[in-house]
Amino acid sequence: MGFLAGRHVLVVGAGVTGRSAAEALLAADAVVTVTDDSADRLDALEQLLPGVTLTPGLVEPPAGTDLVVTSPGWRPSSPLLEAATAAGVEVIGEVELAWRMGLELADPPTWLAVTGTNGKTTTVGMLESILRAAGIDAVACGNVGLPAVDALLAGRRVLAVELSSVELHWSPSVRPFAGVLLNLAEDHLDWHGTFEAYAAAKAGVLTGEVAVGGVDDPVVAELLASSPAASHVGFTLGSPEEGQLGVHDGQVVDRAFGPVDEVLVPVADVHPGGPPGIADALAAAALARAHGVPASAVARGLRDFKPGAHRAVLVTTAEGVSYVNDSKATNPHAAAASLRSHESVVWVAGGLLKGASVDELVREEGHRLRGAVLIGADREVIASALARHAPAVPVAVLDEASMVDAVRAARSMAQEGDAVVLAPAAASTDEFTDYAHRGQAFTDAVLGLVQHGQ
Repeated sequence: MGFLAGRHVLVVGAGVTGRSAAEALLAADAVVTVTDDSADRLDALEQLLPGVTLTPGLVEPPAGTDLVVTSPGWRPSSPLLEAATAAGVEVIGEVELAWRMGLELADPPTWLAVTGTNGKTTTVGMLESILRAAGIDAVACGNVGLPAVDALLAGRRVLAVELSSVELHWSPSVRPFAGVLLNLAEDHLDWHGTFEAYAAAKAGVLTGEVAVGGVDDPVVAELLASSPAASHVGFTLGSPEEGQLGVHDGQVVDRAFGPVDEVLVPVADVHPGGPPGIADALAAAALARAHGVPASAVARGLRDFKPGAHRAVLVTTAEGVSYVNDSKATNPHAAAASLRSHESVVWVAGGLLKGASVDELVREEGHRLRGAVLIGADREVIASALARHAPAVPVAVLDEASMVDAVRAARSMAQEGDAVVLAPAAASTDEFTDYAHRGQAFTDAVLGLVQHGQ
């Protein structure tokens, strides 16, 4: 990795991403300093990576710094990154580092990238399953958990890369062979400042050879049409036009690659089902087909795919009421899709909205709400939206309540045939470690109350 040898690189953040970046930089013979506000994280890193200089709480890069590699959570407005920019030091993310290191290889891996407001992790998982069904040495990486730089150093031939808007912001030169923008809705506005800035970051995935977009979303369709990619491919839940993938007569159909109207897989074989799951499958299939994967492997990979936890998981059914854990619905767009899968819902929601509005969600889906149980930091914001747009819906706003209290309240509202759905429309870190912790708390509460008949 010649371009890094001897260069002084500051890694900002000592979490999983920072550790992987520092390890890769050391392997490339860079001189590495790591900073973090957490002394505990730095102490843990000291045991893992001897040879790295650890400096807590830096507010400006050390003299002689040639490059800064930041973890995604750090904003451009943070004093350290602002100081680096003012000093003329380039700031990039770990994904950009992986991209540049890959370009130094004689035979770099192929990048197939996925972004969007919702469905990224499911799509990347489906894509990995399809690629492996085709016998390709592929791995899901990026925002899905495995840092891209780790996948690169492991020598994997195809990287199915999940990219958040923040990672794309810090990845100015990444040009995946094929990239898909699934959908766009308000999210992470507290980080980007405006929806326009958020959308512009997401559009970075459409700058490679093949750009794929969900054309049922008008904003995505516009960004796809203006993409600099050589080939534009749309996907739709309707019947596809030429150059698109879509659904016809209960089949996922490809009109963009290979034979015209080639059937890839029956919709019934796609899991998770429903419009969100089918859209994710179409996106994954489009990326795989762009890479030359045959229809038979697409079908096999989608059938083999197992959805992740906390994504529209049926916990149990009791007394005619189903209980669904969709804790991964961490923004209003995802929550709307979750509610849309049921005719009559008692909605369990709340947390950190991150600047997003729930008005459109409540306006469009309020008619299907039997009731709502609101928890978390922004519960009153959601309560206000319900009062404006669905005033007839019974609402329980729980202050300082446990998930057991929330499930008990939801159960009291539900009638036979209803679904009690945890679709928070918000992030979880006000009360929980992450969305998985929140989802497990819901699952435990449901099973505990149902089993004890409470």
